Amino acid sequence: MLKQRVITAIVLLALLLPALFHPDTTYWRLAALVLIAGGAWEWGRLNDPKQGRGGLLTWVGVVLCVAACVLSWFGNWSHATPGWIWGLGGLLWVLAGAALLRMGVSRWATLPRALRLIGGWAALWLTWLAVVRARELGIAFLLSVLVLVWVADIAAYFAGKAFGGRFTSKRLAPSISPNKSWEGAWGGLLGVLVLALAWLALERSGVLPGPSLYGVLGASSAGAVGLALALIFLTAMSVVGDLVESLVKRSAGMKDSSGLLPGHGGVLDRVDALLPTLPLALMLQSLAR
Repeated sequence: MLKQRVITAIVLLALLLPALFHPDTTYWRLAALVLIAGGAWEWGRLNDPKQGRGGLLTWVGVVLCVAACVLSWFGNWSHATPGWIWGLGGLLWVLAGAALLRMGVSRWATLPRALRLIGGWAALWLTWLAVVRARELGIAFLLSVLVLVWVADIAAYFAGKAFGGRFTSKRLAPSISPNKSWEGAWGGLLGVLVLALAWLALERSGVLPGPSLYGVLGASSAGAVGLALALIFLTAMSVVGDLVESLVKRSAGMKDSSGLLPGHGGVLDRVDALLPTLPLALMLQSLAR
């Protein structure tokens, strides 16, 4: 398993890093489109009672999701995204995320299948648009959002391992992800706050290029308080993204969203926390201007 994980990670980095750093963002858009297409296929399977390779509706959804991304591409939304897109997308993520976690695993399958499918594919399209727009704002901006999610996840894991259950026996979401603890969640937030302070210090000293998400938010009229509140919000929503995907997988009786990434599971397993975080980061960036 470890060998598979390492090989898959090396292959992904070999494909994604050149696309990320290439001055022509076309390559990054295409790379992101391939990942989103994989995620759209997985989403169809997770909501298909037959599962397997997915039925006709799953493949129709993949085509529609990719078509929406391509239309946004040629509509130049990556350069001039309508402001209401981020506001509406962010609001829907907050409301839907809260509602789904409150409903729990057992009630997910009771929702109309069309609503579940369209909602997931729309979220994936919005993520593609956000990751492309973030790259247009600069590699530093995109990486600062990606690293925020990675640090939140890693810090939560180690904090949960070290302190989980020590201060409270109550779990974060026992019916969805029994291993997640409140201590882990607070550890993830602390890791993000430390990351932001370190990144800002390096950015302002010229060691790291800008603008990063932290630099943009810190320079807004809300200042340090606004930055701290934004980081708390984004960290919490990264957890929501993770839990929502876990809820859907548990409802489908699947451990991983697929086996597309050997040793890592599926695309959705790797990007679940980014689904709400990237669009919301763009929403906050547009408000901070």
